[in-house]
Amino acid sequence: MALHTVGSNNPDGVEIKKNKDKDGIPKDGIPFHPYYSVKDIVGVVVFLMLFSAVVFFAPAMNGYFLEHANFIEANPLKTPDHIAPLWYLTPFYSVLRAIPPMFGSQFPGVVGMFAALLILLALPWLDRSKVKSIRYRSWPYKVALGIFVVSFIVLGWLGMQPVTPINALLARVFTVAYFGFFILMPWFTSIGKTKEVPARVTE
Repeated sequence: MALHTVGSNNPDGVEIKKNKDKDGIPKDGIPFHPYYSVKDIVGVVVFLMLFSAVVFFAPAMNGYFLEHANFIEANPLKTPDHIAPLWYLTPFYSVLRAIPPMFGSQFPGVVGMFAALLILLALPWLDRSKVKSIRYRSWPYKVALGIFVVSFIVLGWLGMQPVTPINALLARVFTVAYFGFFILMPWFTSIGKTKEVPARVTE
């Protein structure tokens, strides 16, 4: 739905649907085969190489792919000191821990964690920029995107660390930065001067 609403992107941000031939085929477009099919096959092969390396040589990857605690003998008399999810869930786990409980319930944190995931689905409608390619975006967008990337990485690292007062404070600060990127996106994508986008790709 988002792809058909906004359309796909290209490095120059050219809108190919505006320049069509008499048959209704975009002049600046290229056929799916062989260009995209071969490109996708290369991506699949690279993924399968990495996937096979993990499966056959390092399935646990020191706890990053399979929880390290799974390889420790169970002890019913001892609770693990620190339980952390897998690395790709740690940013959202950090958001859950950053929101303080309300009335003794962690429900607000759970809502925040799911909101951090679901807000990604709203990106096509939050972005108000007239150009698609970041090459021609204004500097406020690039600064905001940099802050978002830093906040996501730091939240991922904090999700693997034990809860301390300083870690909790950092998690709250970067959680605000994470959500601020999406909430303020309609504003910073509609301000600032953007570079001129080429009308069409020249041969």
